[in-house]
Amino acid sequence: MSDLIASQTPHLTLRVHAVDNVRVALTDLPAGTVIEDQGVSITLPGPVRHKHKFALRDMAVGDMVIMYGVRVGKVTQSIAAGGAITTENLVHSTEDLTGNMHQQAWQPPSVTAFEQTTFDGYHRPDGRVGTANVWLVVPLVFCENRNIEVLRQCVADALGDDPFYDYKRMARQLLHGENAAESVLPAGERLFPNVDGVRFLVHQQGCGGTDGDAGALCELLAGYICHPNVAGATVLSLGCQKAQISMLQQAITARDPKGHKSVSYFEQQASNSEEELIRDALTAIFDGLKKANQLTRQPAALSELTLGVECGGSDGFSGLSANPVVGAVVDRIVALGGSGILSEFPELCGVEHELLARCGDPQVAERFTSLMTAYQRHAHAVGADFSMNPSPGNVRDGLITDAMKSAGAAKKGGDSPVVDVLDYTEPMTRKGLNLLCTPGNDVESTTGLVGSGANLVLFTTGLGTPTGNPVAPVIKISSNSEMARRMSDVIDFDAGPVIRGEAGIAELADELLQLCIDTASGRYTTKAERLSQLDFIPWKRGVSL
Repeated sequence: MSDLIASQTPHLTLRVHAVDNVRVALTDLPAGTVIEDQGVSITLPGPVRHKHKFALRDMAVGDMVIMYGVRVGKVTQSIAAGGAITTENLVHSTEDLTGNMHQQAWQPPSVTAFEQTTFDGYHRPDGRVGTANVWLVVPLVFCENRNIEVLRQCVADALGDDPFYDYKRMARQLLHGENAAESVLPAGERLFPNVDGVRFLVHQQGCGGTDGDAGALCELLAGYICHPNVAGATVLSLGCQKAQISMLQQAITARDPKGHKSVSYFEQQASNSEEELIRDALTAIFDGLKKANQLTRQPAALSELTLGVECGGSDGFSGLSANPVVGAVVDRIVALGGSGILSEFPELCGVEHELLARCGDPQVAERFTSLMTAYQRHAHAVGADFSMNPSPGNVRDGLITDAMKSAGAAKKGGDSPVVDVLDYTEPMTRKGLNLLCTPGNDVESTTGLVGSGANLVLFTTGLGTPTGNPVAPVIKISSNSEMARRMSDVIDFDAGPVIRGEAGIAELADELLQLCIDTASGRYTTKAERLSQLDFIPWKRGVSL
């Protein structure tokens, strides 16, 4: 990971890589500010907003802007030395540097302080270890979303005059007996202390799309049901939809050939009544909770952690602080024998050559190129392009092009070799750093990371994103301290001290790794879970029919 090169004017600007021809403003800089860069004084001809970049020399039309050591855009209007980089004078360009296509031998970070450290996890019969213990309730088709909501309210047993009151009373009687009181447990007491909750998924798929979409949905749901953080599942089906129970069962068997997972299925069109369907499903959920509660947390090696890394609401500081800190944590976990998963293929556009150089196996490199090319081709077919990826919020906060955004986003993956490349819904099977083909959409990508096996997610943000996951804990890392203070109910960890020069990436990576261990052990509850931010959105690649 490249060292950040500080300006001689402390904490005002920063050059990320030695070959860069731009610097980043760390604070609002008025016109006339003098910046020293490698012995050269540069006077800013105009103001530069914090998080934005400015040129280190005069640049002509056609020149390439270099940041993070890679090309992130092409100049469309001449820029004077010190001039701000904007959407008016720069466009996306994926022309890469002439560089070495083979990564030099990776030097793992020192992990001596963590070599004997364990986390307290849930050991599953297949040998994997969960960081949580939840029961899933899953619809095979959107037609069952309403029944999923009925079950959710029944299990939660919210009191009051509402359409589901009779079902809630049924739930209490099934769990506590015919004479159950309105409120059975004292406040704060948990009936199933070894279960982290019942999680109810809803989605808008399962029918009306292509056969491929139905198959992908079943593969994704199988990934969730077979996840090490999941004790078992209750599945609701209508009956006539494309995503059939048999398809889901086949996908589950491929992942769980010995049938360790307890899964019960209920089909509404084969049931005598809605009441019977709800009663049977509730009974299965409560029976599953009793079984899941028998499992307790036990020590596990850090090699059993799989970190999914994600960014959303990124700003001009994300690639300087939060993302490199997360990348350093991934490197530490990989050095300890664990795994990381880096997704969001549209946000890897422009740094493909760097990732290809890290693929030790030519077949892995070939698969990355194939999946990336296919994704770009599909985007072009519907009139889109990866260059459209930066959102208005990204641009406003200094991420002018997709390549600039990608160069910073890729920092989340650290520097370790790429051991495998996965298509969407494929399970991770090789320990180390994996690449996963997903869209850049925050929730769709996070959903895919967990479906492929991430048992903990590190989510960086510069603008603030209220996102979580139903199965895996999601730790939110801010790129700047101002946002961390303003959205303290959302943010778990502040990487802002890197920007202020108060802490180094390695120091904060050690602190964040300890937070990962505490979270994986159940000693720390993430802000997303406290706020019930349990988002689940499958990626729909096909079309509606």
